[in-house]
Amino acid sequence: MDSITELGDDLRKFLRALPEGTKLVQVTGRPGEQRSLWSLAKEHGIRVGDKFDPYEEAKVSALLASKGIGYEVLAFEDEVLITVTRGRSQGKGGWSQDRYRRRVHSLVQAKVRQIEEALRRADIPFDLEVEERDYGVSRGEFKVYASREELAGLVKPMRGGDVEIRIKPVERKVLEFVPLKAETEIEKRRSVIIGLDPGITVGIAAIDLDGKIISVYSEKNMALSEIVRFISEIGHPIIIATDVNPAPGLVEKIARSFKAQLFVPRESLKVEEKNELLRNLGINVEDDHQRDALAAAYKAYLRYKPKLEHIEARLRELGLWKKRNEIKALVLSGYSLGEAIMKVKLSDRLKEEKIPEVKEEVDLTPYVEKIKELEKTIADLERENAELRAIIEEQKKIIERLERKLEEYDEKVRFEVLKEREIKARDERIAILEKKLREEKEKVEILAKKLAQTRKMRRLELSGKVYPMKVIENLTWRDVEEVEEEVGIKRNDILYIVNPAGAGKKIAEHLAKKKIRAVVSSKLLPLPVMEVFKEKRIPVLLEGKDIEVIRLDEFAVVRREDIERAIERKIKEWEEEEKEKELESVLKVIEEYRIERVKELIRKAEEERQ
Repeated sequence: MDSITELGDDLRKFLRALPEGTKLVQVTGRPGEQRSLWSLAKEHGIRVGDKFDPYEEAKVSALLASKGIGYEVLAFEDEVLITVTRGRSQGKGGWSQDRYRRRVHSLVQAKVRQIEEALRRADIPFDLEVEERDYGVSRGEFKVYASREELAGLVKPMRGGDVEIRIKPVERKVLEFVPLKAETEIEKRRSVIIGLDPGITVGIAAIDLDGKIISVYSEKNMALSEIVRFISEIGHPIIIATDVNPAPGLVEKIARSFKAQLFVPRESLKVEEKNELLRNLGINVEDDHQRDALAAAYKAYLRYKPKLEHIEARLRELGLWKKRNEIKALVLSGYSLGEAIMKVKLSDRLKEEKIPEVKEEVDLTPYVEKIKELEKTIADLERENAELRAIIEEQKKIIERLERKLEEYDEKVRFEVLKEREIKARDERIAILEKKLREEKEKVEILAKKLAQTRKMRRLELSGKVYPMKVIENLTWRDVEEVEEEVGIKRNDILYIVNPAGAGKKIAEHLAKKKIRAVVSSKLLPLPVMEVFKEKRIPVLLEGKDIEVIRLDEFAVVRREDIERAIERKIKEWEEEEKEKELESVLKVIEEYRIERVKELIRKAEEERQ
């Protein structure tokens, strides 16, 4: 059409109502740059009748659009929201209603998974948010980063059943106008090479076809429509370039929207290479995003520079130097050099020549016949539609019958599931109890063994002939704690130490606090241990020298008479040693006194002589 303002204020609603793949084109140009429909018709050789009525306007608009003249009106982003929810109201509660709700949530979950798998297979990026409920999903929302046309055949809307699927394109903030053919923009606007660095902060750089920098820019959180609008204000992009391989999806989308060539380096540019490219340009940028965008644009320019220089040399020979940028842009867009030159020359010739106005009346007969043919087709389709509606009603009845059967089956399955859960829970409890029983049996066996040892030791004590000792294999904390746990160490116990090596003062002090009566050792105790026991008046007897030890299985015993005599003897030895030490101490004091007295007498005698 010639002006979209004729569609009214709610243009987006109109666009949503159009069939998939239908484009809305304003053939007269962008807002603010529009030309009259009449002048466009003359320029492009379209003959019109005497009366320029609405039919003539519609015909001319269609013919212009078919020639690639005009701008496609874009009201939506290349993003789509897909919402999956329950379709029918659940009504009031109850056992059957709870079953139905669980079933619907299961169906919603299954549909969400189906859509998710379809999008992954098609390699279409998306974000998904779900609301889980009743062992299923009550709502799922996809944000798909693709156009509605790209989803055709993958996801279809659903209404009227238990599950409802709504597909809604994301609206742009403002309407965008994209040319149907790039060459029309090449002729009208400055052609540029755009470098793009997408991300949270978007970097954009533009250079012209002579390698001169036009713009370098970066901004946080730029929407797709804002990026397109910014680039459109700079000029018409012939090449959209990126600095990474593979190209990001956003860069590919923008290249498609401008119908521009996509430049991707053979391998992602390294930081050193980017810095070198900017040094060659002799420019400083504000951040890494601007650097990456400018490096991508300049790298693309260098790739095509030999071809551009060849084109310029050829155009100098042909005297077409003034048209160099337009021809270079056409060549970069895919035309051969000869085709581009011919196209520019033809365009100039059409502008110079005036197309005579034709006053002939247009023959409408072919169009009338086509309208009749279409009306017949519409009637056939309406009849077929009525038949299909009848089939749909019948299918709905069948579906309702099957749903009732499914509910009954669901109830049986639910009963079986609950039964299986109860059996599983019972088996798990039995396994836990059996494990506890095994642990308790092991404890009983240990306690029984300890009890037998205690009884045996008690019998030996009651016999009166021998004295049982508590055996410590190694004088270490672990063995001491083990003996304390099994038989205990108490006041007046006699301990038998098999291997005292490595023991320290702390462990001796610990045993002394137990008020043990004596210690029998198979080997000499370490000196720090001996000193502690001697200080606490605990006799230490050496096996074989001071007393004979009898080993009975895990026990060790000594004859009661022998141990008593040995303890008494050891105590007497210590007492005698102490007496000798006291005597030596007294004698030492007397000797010291005598020496001091002699010294004093000598000093007095010397004083008297003087």
